[in-house]
Amino acid sequence: QVQLVESGGGLVQAGGSLRLSCAASGRISGYTMGWFRQAPGKEREFVAAIRWSDGSIYYADSLKGRFTISRDNAKNLMYLQMNSLKPEDTAVYYCAADSSYLVRERLSQPWYDYWGQGTQVTVSS
Repeated sequence: QVQLVESGGGLVQAGGSLRLSCAASGRISGYTMGWFRQAPGKEREFVAAIRWSDGSIYYADSLKGRFTISRDNAKNLMYLQMNSLKPEDTAVYYCAADSSYLVRERLSQPWYDYWGQGTQVTVSS
């Protein structure tokens, strides 16, 4: 059983930055960890993922260049650095964990085993 707790959300002006954190309890050495977001009235959307065993990283094409996923392996922490934020980035951001080494086609799908409670990010114009 893995528990995930996100933090770092808040209100920021357009063009600003935020860094989200996800603290994972339990053993996640072979897991795939991901960030998703969901805006009101929209489906949950893939943001980025990292495979814990080898550090391989994937991003949603539309977010590449502005968002950076990283980790602190020793502390079981995952981060999402978000720069040049836009009002359309406003959403609840979720941390997710899957117990498998997910293939690329699978890691962008919101079918992970464990989810955090989410953290609100609001970008004002």
